[in-house]
Amino acid sequence: MSAIPHVLDHPLIQHKLTLLRKKETSTASFRRLLTEIGSLMAYEVVRDVPLHDVTIDTPLETMVGRLIDGKKLVFAPILRAGLGLLDGFLTVIPSARVGHIGLYRDPTTLAAVEYYFKMPGGMPERDVVVLDPMLATGHSAVAAITRLKATRPRSIRFVCLVSAPEGIRALTAAHPDVPIYTAAIDRELNDHSYILPGLGDAGDRIFGTK
Repeated sequence: MSAIPHVLDHPLIQHKLTLLRKKETSTASFRRLLTEIGSLMAYEVVRDVPLHDVTIDTPLETMVGRLIDGKKLVFAPILRAGLGLLDGFLTVIPSARVGHIGLYRDPTTLAAVEYYFKMPGGMPERDVVVLDPMLATGHSAVAAITRLKATRPRSIRFVCLVSAPEGIRALTAAHPDVPIYTAAIDRELNDHSYILPGLGDAGDRIFGTK
């Protein structure tokens, strides 16, 4: 059974997403907004990560508090556009480890082709958050998660800014156990597999290569 995506509809996320969509938004503003949205999304995405008890001293007494073990979290951007969300997530949890998944889309077949993969050690004890601004056909997300599962992480979450119904169907069909977090589910893909209405090519807009 396919999972229902978590749509993160906080007003601040939606406000910044609308600014990102505008074609006149500059490269510098696009990067800044994407980092800000990443920070806001991180709060929801890590809502149910494990906590552990620690004994601390406040200025008045000793108490037992609770902490996230940030070192057990891995943020794994799909290169290159996934890097645009990374800084926002690291702002919230700076102790997280960072893995990288290098994929490109074959222009003829649209299949995802891997060219780089690097994760920290001890993956069976880690929770992975895969980052990619766009979930279009779903080919890259499916390939990335399939590759990640070979490392046997404790859990995997997929985070995207904008998604298409086609990509959601493909990802949930291949990996129904992986929750999807998105800020918007757009209408459809066009003939070139771009999301409509979308926001254009996220990588080009992040890095100024359009």
